[in-house]
Amino acid sequence: MPYRGRFAPSPTGPLHLGSLVAALGSWLLARAAGGEWWVRVEDLDPPREIAGAAEQQLSTLAAFGLHADCPITWQSQRSHVYLHALDKLLADGSAFECHCSRSHLAASNGIHRACVAKTRRVDPAIRLRVADGTVISFSDGLQGDVTQDVAREVGDFVLKRADGLWAYQLAVVVDDAAQGMTDIVRGADLLDSTPRQILLQRALGLPTPRYLHLPVVLDAGGHKLSKTSSAPPVDASDPLPALRAAWQVLGQDPLALRTCPDVMATLQAARTAFVPERLPECASVPLAALHNMADANAV
Repeated sequence: MPYRGRFAPSPTGPLHLGSLVAALGSWLLARAAGGEWWVRVEDLDPPREIAGAAEQQLSTLAAFGLHADCPITWQSQRSHVYLHALDKLLADGSAFECHCSRSHLAASNGIHRACVAKTRRVDPAIRLRVADGTVISFSDGLQGDVTQDVAREVGDFVLKRADGLWAYQLAVVVDDAAQGMTDIVRGADLLDSTPRQILLQRALGLPTPRYLHLPVVLDAGGHKLSKTSSAPPVDASDPLPALRAAWQVLGQDPLALRTCPDVMATLQAARTAFVPERLPECASVPLAALHNMADANAV
């Protein structure tokens, strides 16, 4: 099957450098493979979303020259698809209603292995049943071999929340399969979610794509840049500095883009000079190290 990748932001704020690294990295890998690059808006958590953020994110991607190869997909319009998948899991016993609250699971650090609630909730959560001894292993395209004891480290995980909202794990698995994604390129902060998604793919009889997790960018305090922690947004009115910074986070030769006068020329040069083997095999890159690299290259 031809390569098909995607960038899937959640509209919780403007795109920052870490977001751009994921977008540019997934775009470059798709172009290097002669494949398609899609964009999906993961707008399934209204309490965390910011009005207008999705439109701003899409406008920013356009300003950076990153255009999807198909119409944008909005997860908020796909509830019927998730419901169909959930019904299948409930029907075959792979999923079950859970009446436990967070306080019920506090003693087990939030890991659910058996329902302990004494009363039934009007709107229970739905969880995937994870059998004892369930261990998932996979080979990540950048981070190497990964193994997780899902039963012990995660437990039965939520597919639909008690407040009626769809959980990320179910929606992303269903959409990646429905859209024919062959390659999932995203930040290493989501590496821990991948075994759950593989387990869910198997429960639904869906194919497992290839995974590659790029390093996340850390702020001065050693925390991942995030939209919810008010990381500074990239400047859509002046894209070149952020594009060059993201290029360096991806381990590529900064000289390849230094003289490019505009976005179009920069992306064309990036496509030509991109070397996947130079992608850093690490989970994070400190922002300070990026500044040091820029200073060294300026000498």
